[in-house]
Amino acid sequence: MEEKTFRNYTAPDVSEAVKEHYRKMRKNQTFDYVNRMHKKYLTFDKPLDLWEAIRRLNELVDVSDPDLDLPNVQHLIQSAEAIRADGRPDWMQLTGLIHDLGKVMFLWGNDEDGTSQAEQWGMVGDIFVVGCALPETCVYPEYNALNADMNNPKYNTSTGIYEKGCGIDNLKLAWGHDEYLYQVLKNHKENKLPKEAMVMIRYHSFYPWHTGGSYSELLNEEDKEYLNIIKDFNKYDLYTKCQKIYDLEDVIEYYKPIAEKYLGDGPIYW
Repeated sequence: MEEKTFRNYTAPDVSEAVKEHYRKMRKNQTFDYVNRMHKKYLTFDKPLDLWEAIRRLNELVDVSDPDLDLPNVQHLIQSAEAIRADGRPDWMQLTGLIHDLGKVMFLWGNDEDGTSQAEQWGMVGDIFVVGCALPETCVYPEYNALNADMNNPKYNTSTGIYEKGCGIDNLKLAWGHDEYLYQVLKNHKENKLPKEAMVMIRYHSFYPWHTGGSYSELLNEEDKEYLNIIKDFNKYDLYTKCQKIYDLEDVIEYYKPIAEKYLGDGPIYW
């Protein structure tokens, strides 16, 4: 399938639900909102088995995705199996299988926070930096003006509250499944995933940076390495989307030893 067929947000068949999702995301994801979500959701007090978490994504269809309308668990398996087929390292195969797992936030989320099945604007979609100006490389940039932070001189410049060259690890990004899973795994004592995997998990939805080329004033030397890591992973995250249906139970036997190697066999605390 041609690359141009993916992420075409101006195509005639893009649903109004996708557009409305991004309108709400851009309006509601302010600096203060993101800080509240960090405080509210990063409690690490909800134990959940890895495989049960993956199974629960059978219940979620990502409303922000213009390319796929299958339960999210299918995207995870499609990504992992493509990485596996290319003979990439076992840790990267596992990363493909779990990279969207932060979307289990819907199990304890709510409509008001945008973290439910019905309201997903605080959970899925392309992320951006809060605390500085929103770039034109955001999906539907016409919605940028809806964000109250863009009327605040503290937040509406190209660097905003940040120092030039501070690096993306020091930026506060829009709240969503990427940051949530990253923080959960960072807190998980048995996590042995390499740094590259954690970069893939944390920044795979950061399209205005890794595809749009924005935020150049805020980047540092390490971010060049990050960009290569993300572009490598993006081949599998984006271009493996298809209508092929997998049965999770058919692949568990292969992935379970890899998961135990890098994440242990106990519950993960969300």
